Amino acid sequence: MVGKGRIKKSGSGMDFGLSKPKTNTSMKVAAAVSLTVLCMIMLQHSSHTVSTTHHEVCIMLQHSSHTVSTTHHELPKLEEGVQHILVTGGAGYIGSHASLRLLEDGYMVTIVDNLSRGNIGAIRVLQQLFPNSNQLRFIFADLGDKRAVDKIFKNNAFDAVMHFAAVAYVGESTLDPLRYYHNITSNTLTLLEAMFVNNVNKLIYSSTCATYGEPKMMPITEDTPQVPINPYGKAKKMAEEMIRDYARSSDLGVTILRYFNVIGSDPEGRLGEAPRPELRNHGRISGACFDAAMGIIPGLQIKGTDYETRDGTCIRDYIHVTDLVDAHVKALNNTRLGEVSIYNVGTGKGSSVKEFVEACKKATGVNITVVSLERRPGDYAEVYSNPSKIQSELNWSAQYTDLTETLTVAWRWRKSHPNGYANQ
Repeated sequence: MVGKGRIKKSGSGMDFGLSKPKTNTSMKVAAAVSLTVLCMIMLQHSSHTVSTTHHEVCIMLQHSSHTVSTTHHELPKLEEGVQHILVTGGAGYIGSHASLRLLEDGYMVTIVDNLSRGNIGAIRVLQQLFPNSNQLRFIFADLGDKRAVDKIFKNNAFDAVMHFAAVAYVGESTLDPLRYYHNITSNTLTLLEAMFVNNVNKLIYSSTCATYGEPKMMPITEDTPQVPINPYGKAKKMAEEMIRDYARSSDLGVTILRYFNVIGSDPEGRLGEAPRPELRNHGRISGACFDAAMGIIPGLQIKGTDYETRDGTCIRDYIHVTDLVDAHVKALNNTRLGEVSIYNVGTGKGSSVKEFVEACKKATGVNITVVSLERRPGDYAEVYSNPSKIQSELNWSAQYTDLTETLTVAWRWRKSHPNGYANQ
């Protein structure tokens, strides 16, 4: 059960952590250590919203010598019938859109993110839309920090977890596989342990079609063998196996959603896709197309034009982020304790990279320069879904299936946010 009706709108990836450069003086080291400890105390002793201000304080503490004071507040009480959902990675592209939908539907949402891949600007947008701190809270924390995760669960009563937090670039996973195994597989284990200790028995898990690898037959069904060919897909498959093994020995209710290629943005223009500049070489094709259209990069690189497909480029199933979020909400409402359900989330049709680029040109009105390069390591030629299972069991189907229209809306957000969430 959720709250009493939808909330009226007032307006409109977790990572293991990055190593910090060493300072040259013992004074700076001592200051940094002291301030970091203070930041940890803020997290451990705060059972209320860790707000944007608190997040900025924690970031500031790690990089400066400012002094701050904090106050303690009691944990907000839930209204009767309202479910409290933990959203890991809720500052990211998909996680922020999911948080927005949950908030609109009347859920209480706590977002946990370390902002290594997410955007604090997306959190600010959500806080502006939902200023009631009893409904939305943000905690700056890393799923790789077991003590912090345990504290978060101890101080909160979650009804369910939506686990989005992950690094998610195929190319990057081949270059830095240990990051992926730690971030996806190990961190999921930490999360499951915290759920077990605190009796949280419902999980919606963000997985990927990359777990299938390169199947011999299309379209992909949920029974298609999982033979991943890159560390990203392998790490996700390992996490799935851990979840299923735990579910067999408990009353955990799980829905695993295997995404295909996510694109688009909130149709009302409140949230969008804001790729991190340092990850442009690994990012989604939609972000790269828009970067090229804006002149941020000189042209769009197509990596691989010699695949055995209709035009030589990879074929993918592009699913709108709004449709994907709708699948999560339907999964949340239909997950039963003691059961594991697995669904593909896609449109059921594939579009080639060249077809995607043509749609992007129409959406932006820019004749984007295209450069052909060699194949990207770990990629596969053709992947698209058979979504009939989720259609029949959850009454879900993709609604935003016109590629040009989807990109036109996403382009509108990107043009109005040329620097992403930098000015939010």
